[in-house]
Amino acid sequence: MFRIVSFVIAALIVALAGYLAFWPVPIDPAPFATPPNPGYTGAYEANDRLTGAERLAVGLVHGPEDTAMDAEGRIYTGLEDGRVVRFDPDNAGASFEEIANTGGRPLGLEFHPDGYLVVADASQGLLAIDPDGTVRVLADSVGGERMIFVDDVSIANNGTIWFSDASRRWDLEMNLFDFYERRPTGRLLSYRPGDAEPVVQLDGLYFANGVALGPNEDYVLVNETMAYRISRLWLKGPRAGERDYFVEGLPGFPDNISFDGRDTIWVALVAPRTAAADLGNGSPFVRKMFYRLVTGLGLSPVVMHGAAIGFDPWGGVTHNLQGTSGEVGLTTSVNAHADGLYVGGLSAPFVIRVPLEEVE
Repeated sequence: MFRIVSFVIAALIVALAGYLAFWPVPIDPAPFATPPNPGYTGAYEANDRLTGAERLAVGLVHGPEDTAMDAEGRIYTGLEDGRVVRFDPDNAGASFEEIANTGGRPLGLEFHPDGYLVVADASQGLLAIDPDGTVRVLADSVGGERMIFVDDVSIANNGTIWFSDASRRWDLEMNLFDFYERRPTGRLLSYRPGDAEPVVQLDGLYFANGVALGPNEDYVLVNETMAYRISRLWLKGPRAGERDYFVEGLPGFPDNISFDGRDTIWVALVAPRTAAADLGNGSPFVRKMFYRLVTGLGLSPVVMHGAAIGFDPWGGVTHNLQGTSGEVGLTTSVNAHADGLYVGGLSAPFVIRVPLEEVE
């Protein structure tokens, strides 16, 4: 009997090892040099300042990935079901209304100087929503290739729209494949309304995500989520056209980014880095094994720990608000609007608001 049990256990171990090492997978990982992880220590010290913060539009929204505010102080956000909605943050229940439905997944959004709302829709492309609710496609392809993951926008004073195309391999539904692959196929683009198509300004980005023009529009920032860094493209001065890094070695995956118009650049860290994920970054083989293990057990590699980090214009940390509870995980945007700091989430059932006096 003992021999039979031992044989069964040995067979199971061999089968498991074979599965982890050789079972076919849909991903094709590439080697990736992992930067040092500062962890949630020092300037990034873990805290729960977001955990007890005010919740807005509870039960009315699901997946308010980003927020924008109009001249009347109303909050606009895009939801998981394709709707773009707005509400008075002080009376969301009575004022909540749908203004449009993109038919896709609206992510980043910002008002254009000409009065319409620009939306980065993951599947539909770069869109415009007119005040009457009409949805127009501004751009959905580049060089004859359809964009499959338009992510975030930032608009210059002259009306030029800067936006990101997160990946040329995987769309939003399959975005975790980019996490496993670590292949630099993201792009930063610019588009002038009326032009035939966008212009690729930076290529070879590791999941191009949040976009923000910096002070005086001297540079534009784009988050490289899978590389834990923020790239910077200089637009003015002697370094115009050059690319460098605004911040490297973040303790989490940067999602959206915004500039408050004064002195702070806000970055949403959607989730923290993990030692297990970092360990496999240099080995495509290990990453395939990690994928098999996680998917085979029905687990998620994402840790539900959100963060809103403020930086000065030189990349120094100035603000640190986090939420270690699962309910504020997947923080995807941080925007300083008129009366507070608004935090959006990819799957959250609310928008978080922190009064600005509590932020400083």
